[in-house]
Amino acid sequence: MTTANPDTLATKYDIAASRWADKMRLLGYYDAYLGLLSSQNFRAPSGTRVLDIGCGTAAFAEAWIAIHGPDQQVTLLDPSAEMLTHGARALAKRGVVAQTRAQTLQDHAPDQSYHCLMAAHVLEHAADPVQMLRQMRALVAPDARLWLSVSKPHWCNAIIWLQWRHRAYRADQVENMLDQAGWQLETDYAFPSGPPSRTSRGYLAKAV
Repeated sequence: MTTANPDTLATKYDIAASRWADKMRLLGYYDAYLGLLSSQNFRAPSGTRVLDIGCGTAAFAEAWIAIHGPDQQVTLLDPSAEMLTHGARALAKRGVVAQTRAQTLQDHAPDQSYHCLMAAHVLEHAADPVQMLRQMRALVAPDARLWLSVSKPHWCNAIIWLQWRHRAYRADQVENMLDQAGWQLETDYAFPSGPPSRTSRGYLAKAV
């Protein structure tokens, strides 16, 4: 499978932004992210610097705030300005003033390293996923955490591919890519129900 051009993807996401959040909730992805983020004994202290990569309308970051509370330093990163607008608005309703960056991961150069990264359905759009994971690793110090939701092989993804031209990866492939990029897989997580259980798998890795 080939991946879509980044500029084409950004345009598609701009168009979809106004209805994206409702669609993600209806399909169960927000609940799936809640399950992934709460599946391990991890508690983010006040002031944790968090980056949601390819955030869309910030469902992953919203789930993070629901679990860890609003006293977090959240940055939303997405090439789609429309998605960022909706994502920042969603976090504001939870008492969080998020920083927004209309950039790709490659162009992002923060002043400080992050403590935690999140990326939902981003890796599968990368032409070189190992390089993308290395770029993520460069944004954090050792022992930082990375939460991923990644498309997995399933016939449902063949249908989704017609619109988004994404890839899908087995769990062993994701673990191998993480290892090559300076991440150690701590656990993988099977979403228990709904479309996320058929299309995706969750991962938690630590920077080494």
